[in-house]
Amino acid sequence: MQEFLISARPDLAEARQNWLTALASERRLSKKTVEAYERDTRQFLQFLTGHCGGAPGIEDVSALRAADIRGFLAARRADGAGARTLGRGLAGVRSFLRFLERKGLANAAGATALRAPKQPKSLPKPLSVSDARKVVDYGEQLAEEPWIAARNAAVLTLLYGSGMRISEALGLQGADLAALEESVLRVTGKGGKTRLVPILPVTREAVSVYRKLCPYQLDADRPLFRGAKGGPLNPAIIQREMQRMRSALNLPDTATPHALRHSFATHLLGRGGDLRAIQELLGHASLSTTQIYTGVDTARLLDIYDAAHPRA
Repeated sequence: MQEFLISARPDLAEARQNWLTALASERRLSKKTVEAYERDTRQFLQFLTGHCGGAPGIEDVSALRAADIRGFLAARRADGAGARTLGRGLAGVRSFLRFLERKGLANAAGATALRAPKQPKSLPKPLSVSDARKVVDYGEQLAEEPWIAARNAAVLTLLYGSGMRISEALGLQGADLAALEESVLRVTGKGGKTRLVPILPVTREAVSVYRKLCPYQLDADRPLFRGAKGGPLNPAIIQREMQRMRSALNLPDTATPHALRHSFATHLLGRGGDLRAIQELLGHASLSTTQIYTGVDTARLLDIYDAAHPRA
């Protein structure tokens, strides 16, 4: 993790670093989550520097009240932070203070007493079945070199056919999906958690075509998907390809690589898939996270009703 200058006395700075280390090593939070908590608590300490009249130490933090933390959130809102950012910022501060509390260094009651800002409800935006099929079709790929077109089709097919995150698909090694009979694959997701994902025949075929056309040696312990010069494939390249396809295929602006994962879950649910099974396939820690797709499916049914019913 990149190091930043923080406004804190040595005792508090050391305790904060110990907390960040524990988040990564003991709680196994994802790198991006730890980076977000680092950034949020760094902003919190900068606020306290002005609020307390100098760099804060553990003694200052232990004396914080709910009103002090509310002041931090108000300052962040004045800087333009939205409800999601404020909610995550409060979660980071709470986690840090609870860590200090467990060490007998502070009281987290002030942060715990605060309610998180109300989050706006936003539903995932999946593609239609026909649009999803266009995106993963080898013949629809825009790359001029056949092996790159095959690579893009294979990656996108994994996202839609298996519900993978793009980081999970690009994290596959040359040894993965080497056998045509493979029907499941173990992938490592957020927080280092592993799960089994289904590999459909169409997915195996897409990867097989890519393997045959790829000009680079796909060693077992090196990345399966390669960039034009043979290095690991950057997610931004797939994102740019999706942007090109949106224009060429007249797809909505919401057609992104991650939308294929949403489409995987929504289309399964729409065809009778069990919510608990979809949770396992997506690797969600909580069923409540997966339940957002029931809202998507309900919204789709209402749209069909409005369009089809003569009295709607």
